[in-house]
This record gives sequence, structure tokens and C-alpha cells, in this order.
Amino acid sequence: MISFRYHVVTILAVFLALAVGVALGGGPLSEIGRGDDVARKAEGRAADLEQQAAAAEHATSFQDQFAGSLGGRAVGAALDGRTVSLVGMPGADEGVLKALTSLVERAGGSVTGRYAVQPGLVDLDESSLVDTLGSQLRTSIDDNGVPASATAYERIGGLLARGIATGSDDGASVDAAAQEIVSSLEGAGLVVPEGEERLGSVVIVLLGDEPGKPEDVDDMYSGLLAGLADRPDTLVLAGSTDSADGGLLSVLREDPATSRVMSSVDSVQSAAGRITTILAAASDASGEAGHWGALGNDGAVPRG
Repeated sequence: MISFRYHVVTILAVFLALAVGVALGGGPLSEIGRGDDVARKAEGRAADLEQQAAAAEHATSFQDQFAGSLGGRAVGAALDGRTVSLVGMPGADEGVLKALTSLVERAGGSVTGRYAVQPGLVDLDESSLVDTLGSQLRTSIDDNGVPASATAYERIGGLLARGIATGSDDGASVDAAAQEIVSSLEGAGLVVPEGEERLGSVVIVLLGDEPGKPEDVDDMYSGLLAGLADRPDTLVLAGSTDSADGGLLSVLREDPATSRVMSSVDSVQSAAGRITTILAAASDASGEAGHWGALGNDGAVPRG
């Protein structure tokens, strides 16, 4: 995920390039006699830009360190006794997943299952596999909770929810139906479980790689998330600032099919965004769903 620091340094680099370009186009190439003076001014501007870039980098680093150091106190006991299933979409940042796991524990909860969604589950070329497997599982598992009217991706999302989630705050044992679903998804190369101790009452989904055209996969993702939201007490979708700024997260936030069934948080690449994800999970569980973060419609963080 691209950090805010990266954006600042990149923008300042562009300004530096423009400054040098102006110096070359308007100075030495047009008035050779003034070359030394123009060069000195360009060097001065370059030095100023370097100082500004360094200052911005230090400020961003300070913000991350500050938010990180407050993490435990900020989340308090927000998820006390709650079980969490953590789902990473293809390309999800492993460092962010580990940081979220740590914050869940500091908030009094526990990550009782981690699941890595494989590219095939959200690949339009594999939609027939998703449809066929979902139909077979829905037929073979009586206690699946998936309505007959569900679309292919709502169905697979609902089945995934049956395999990893529960409505009970302290989780539930992994029963035979859940085992069969997760095993089948793993066998088809669609989901890889990374340790499943109990079913989670909170599901946090971390977005990963951005599709070339987010609007082309909106129905797929929205169906998957709508189905996934049916079983757990809480569903939170987390993504980067870039994803919320014209990317997949922004598309999903604007889609009524997903925005009404989940909470979301952007800027999860930052410590503040990860803290907000935990607070969003607690807020959603208490009945206040919303969309938070640097570009969230409901503000930076949940109230209270």
C-alpha cells in the first residue's frame, strides 16, 4: 500500500523537476549569460524543496509513531471477549494483517481464524468455478443459511460466512459444516485458512491489490461482501487511502448493496487507520455502522 509519506515525497520531487525545467528552459537555453545566476537560484529552490520533503517525512513518521504508541490506550477494551475472523483479499499487506491482529488482542479480543482469499475467488474468468462450487456446497450442507435466490457471489460469500463466522460474541466451535466449507474452498484454490480455532463474531476484511477497473468487479465484490455479512455480528471492510480515493473501496462505499451491510475504514496503511478499524468494529457491534477514515463519509473515527 502506498503511504502518505510516499505521496508527499513524490509531489515534492515533481515540483523539483518543474523548477529545474523552468531553470533550463527559461535560463541557460535562452540567455546564456545569465546561466550561473539561474543555476544558483535553481540550486537554492532545490535545497528548500529537499528541506520541505524531509520535514514532511519527519512529520508523517511522528504521526505514525504517535498513533502507534497510543494504540493500546486508544482501543481500550473495545473488543473485550470478542472473537475475530481476519480475511485478507488477494495482495493484502501482511504487515497490516499482523498489526491488526496485535491491536485486536490489545483491545481484549482474539483473532481465532485467518483466511487468505486467493485470486481465483475474485477473478471473472473463474466465475463458473465459483458458481458451481457454491451450488454444490449449498446442496450438500443443510445448515448453510444461504437463500435460494442468492447470486453466485452472494452464495459463496454466505457459505464463507458459515465457514468462518457466528453471531455469538465469544465465537463458536468449528463444526462439521464449517470444516467442510473451508476445506472445499481450500481444495478449489479459492481460500487458504491460516489457523482456525473458533468461528468469529467479528469479521474484518482487508482489501489488497487494486483491480484495473474497480467498477468492473463491483458486482462480484458487493455480492461476496453482502453474503459474508449475513452471519457475523459485525463486518468491517478496511482499505488504503488510495483505494478510497477512486479505487475499489470508494466503489464499494458508493454501492448500496455493500454500504448498508458493513462498516468501512480507509487509510489502514497508517497506524491511525488501523486503530480506527478496531474502533469501527466495536462501534458496528454496538449498532453504529459507518464509513470512517481520511475519506470516510462519517468522519475520521466513530463517536465515543
